[in-house]
Amino acid sequence: MAQRIALVTGANKGIGFAIVRALCKQLDNGIVYLTARNEERGREAVARLNQEGLQPKYHQLDVTDRVSVKKLRDFLKETHGGLDVLVNNAGIPFKRSSPDSFGTQASVVMATNFTALLEVSRALIPLVRSHGRIVNMASTVGRHVYSEMSEEVKGRFQAIKTEQDVELLMKEFLEHANAGDHMRKGWPNSAYGTSKMGVIALTRVQAADVTKDKTKEDVLLTCCCPGYVATDLTDHKGPLTVEEGAVTPVFCALLPPGSKDLNGKMLYQKSVLDFW
Repeated sequence: MAQRIALVTGANKGIGFAIVRALCKQLDNGIVYLTARNEERGREAVARLNQEGLQPKYHQLDVTDRVSVKKLRDFLKETHGGLDVLVNNAGIPFKRSSPDSFGTQASVVMATNFTALLEVSRALIPLVRSHGRIVNMASTVGRHVYSEMSEEVKGRFQAIKTEQDVELLMKEFLEHANAGDHMRKGWPNSAYGTSKMGVIALTRVQAADVTKDKTKEDVLLTCCCPGYVATDLTDHKGPLTVEEGAVTPVFCALLPPGSKDLNGKMLYQKSVLDFW
């Protein structure tokens, strides 16, 4: 059996760290890459797992830096010839107490949670081999903000066919957020939630695209919500541990053959969450 290569973004702490730990234990004949923007913190995270008897590898990755993304892509291609599991975990919130304008908050959050995920996907999904699994970290907050959108905006989400369609909607949201009229234009008042709704919509498109690639078989792409987890992102207010938060992402990352009905779906607590 060929060695399987897995990679988790934003993994030096929190849910990403717990996902790496679980994959190290559950991925048969695998190498798991823990990636993080800060090399010192990333290597410290690997060292902590080494103390548990686990052997992940570290690679630097700043998801918002195209040069960093390209270096990772080239490394994976040259070293392993491809990739088998990709978990797009990296993401940020924005503190409600921040003095920055809503437009500034929206720009920062969207850059990491949506745009960077899209760029990482464009670089790494072509490396994913047959029977590969790709997981995008979403949130049920996306479902909540979808319910707050105007019928016109909802209709445009429902009509999405391509990555570019999703990009245009996210750019439009940012334009209105910066102009301060996003709510009047039918958008919700949550940059984080809108970025995650973008990820949910993007997942559906990406899943359809990987299915069209007849050079590979059984590649599945899903998104999921880890639940309300006690991490830096939630100011440690969530009731779930990071290990509990990792359960559904790892479930998606290790979906067995014959799970094609889950392709493009959003999962929460290991079950499909349909809402649009």
